[in-house]
Amino acid sequence: MMTRAKFVLGLLLCLSMFGTPGAYAQDKPYKEGTVWQVTFIKVKPGMFDVYMNDLLPNRRKLYEESRKQGLVISEKMLTGDSFGNGDFNIMLMTEFKNYAALDGLSDKYDALMAKVVGAKDAQVKVMVKRTEMREIIGDKLMQEIHYK
Repeated sequence: MMTRAKFVLGLLLCLSMFGTPGAYAQDKPYKEGTVWQVTFIKVKPGMFDVYMNDLLPNRRKLYEESRKQGLVISEKMLTGDSFGNGDFNIMLMTEFKNYAALDGLSDKYDALMAKVVGAKDAQVKVMVKRTEMREIIGDKLMQEIHYK
């Protein structure tokens, strides 16, 4: 009987040390914010202004329409020096309310692209032209966190 009591006491002690997952979730020192889709781009030497002249008019129309429809919250573009062949010099950032805002987004953007740029063949032509000016280094989907 004594061994069983020791076993139960030991088990309770172990469980109390680990706590419950819900308790840990409540103790986060941050709160979750909006979600950002970030694209890292390396523009080829001497092509920055050419690329911007090609990119910005359609991107602006696309952003304004997607914001009007409530698909995005905001957009940012950052530029800087690249430090090597594999480094980027432009970050294109699009802010979404949360991860759920991405559900069904590609279909909605396909419709917007058709409205802003034109049919699929026109879209492909634009994308092929841009490959002459830049390289996409990568994409990330990240979530802001804020101090509690």
